[in-house]
Amino acid sequence: MTVLTLGLTTAPATAAPPAAVASRGSGWEPAPSAPWDVPAGERCAFPVHGEPIVDEVVSRELPPPAEGVTRTAYKGDLVIRVTNKETGAHYDADVSGTALVDAYASGAQFWRVVGPVLVGVGEGNLARGLYVVDGAYTIDISPTGTKTVAGPAVRTDSICARID
Repeated sequence: MTVLTLGLTTAPATAAPPAAVASRGSGWEPAPSAPWDVPAGERCAFPVHGEPIVDEVVSRELPPPAEGVTRTAYKGDLVIRVTNKETGAHYDADVSGTALVDAYASGAQFWRVVGPVLVGVGEGNLARGLYVVDGAYTIDISPTGTKTVAGPAVRTDSICARID
């Protein structure tokens, strides 16, 4: 993922200065999210398209916590328009959370998140789907892509249900 609309392609975020301002001498660099498509049945029962309509996400590499691990912080405004490709119904998901992401050489990732991010789930402790997950929580992603969302304050909003 670029960090990401998690499991699709997006970057987490929270209110921050515009990327051009944030990157000047601060170590923060723009971390844009690319548009993405997901076929029917992979997340929702119908094909889905996602595209950033506001993307001011920036990232900053931090010292690695261990050998073979990269640690990256993400913040900034991010709104993804998620569209049902069959009907044209769409929802603008504000996923402007902040995240600290550890990426392992195995392909596993561990996210510490405050605020909303967009999470696509194929396998995990949430049902297959596409969610805005909000609160204070962690996301553990196995090397095979299984996602486990946990924390004392977690709320989920099914985007598939919103645009069905």
